[in-house]
Amino acid sequence: MIVNSTRFTTAGAALAHVDLALHIIRGRSPALAALVARYLLVEARSSQAEFVIPDHLAHADPIVERFESWARRRLAQGFSLAEAASAAGTSERTLARRLQSVLGKTPLSYFQDLRVEHAVHLLRTGNASVDQVAAQVGYSDGATLRALLRRKLGRGVRELRRGG
Repeated sequence: MIVNSTRFTTAGAALAHVDLALHIIRGRSPALAALVARYLLVEARSSQAEFVIPDHLAHADPIVERFESWARRRLAQGFSLAEAASAAGTSERTLARRLQSVLGKTPLSYFQDLRVEHAVHLLRTGNASVDQVAAQVGYSDGATLRALLRRKLGRGVRELRRGG
């Protein structure tokens, strides 16, 4: 969480100093903030780092930021490159190039990452069944979500619910 006031900017949470530093750098140079965020991605094991730093990278580019905002609102509805590009105010090709340049991912791949991120949050913070969580993030059933979590995070639902 970043809080700006007239004279001060502050942050609170674990590793908030990293968020604060990237926020200050982004204010001067979004390109430099993106570069610094890329260098911070040194964690090789599976962790939440894959979801944290891309947030800073996405905010370095207004097209990517508009795409992310659109995607987060539409996780349950599904993905349409044409609709995504329109919401981001650009062409499909430019959107794809920009996401590849900033995040190293295709629009669909990043959309799926956002779905997984939200599913993990729902599994860790609620009591909904896997099928209910799957529906909330746009998957047809719990089996699809379970397989995706195993493939992307190397962890199962029970492990995620325990906080692992």
